Amino acid sequence: MILALDTSSAIAVAVVSDAGDVLAARSVFDPRGHAEHLSALVAEALEEAGASGAVSRIVVGTGPAPFTGLRVGLMTARTLATVWGVPVEGVCSLDAVGAAAPGEVTVVADARRKEVYWATYRDGVRVSGPAVSAPGDVPVLGSVLGRGALLYPEAFPGAVGADPDPARLVEVAAWLRAAGEPMPTEPLYLRRPDVHGVPGA
Repeated sequence: MILALDTSSAIAVAVVSDAGDVLAARSVFDPRGHAEHLSALVAEALEEAGASGAVSRIVVGTGPAPFTGLRVGLMTARTLATVWGVPVEGVCSLDAVGAAAPGEVTVVADARRKEVYWATYRDGVRVSGPAVSAPGDVPVLGSVLGRGALLYPEAFPGAVGADPDPARLVEVAAWLRAAGEPMPTEPLYLRRPDVHGVPGA
């Protein structure tokens, strides 16, 4: 069984069989409650799926997302992988939305500071991004999906809200694995740090 989790938007967990069936799923939207909710959601999903001790792989969303929530998800995935002795794979969180959508779509997530993270897709394949921009500067392709887009209706009229589905992360990871693509678990922040060590840098 595969444990998948994403904390780039909602706090979401899924347990997926090797055949691709979703055995259990949990999700809570609480922008400041990642540390409080994630462990409980993982435990509940594993119990429902009867997967305790049977997880063979972990897939985790790598963002882009604000620092704190993303860090909780990545650290949890890495820690569990170490304890269980299983591989952990990182997938761009926006892909969990874009890969499931037919045709041309733009996936938008909240980046705070009046900016958004975005990526564009054609028939499930990412064609540009991920990147961070002001809402009005996003080069929209096709329809717009994502919770972040709903915050800026003037820039994204007709947008449909969506959060990354961890089960979709598993699908994307399988494609990347088959293609021999690396799947590091480094976070996608896309912004330079607010404080730089070298003056004038």
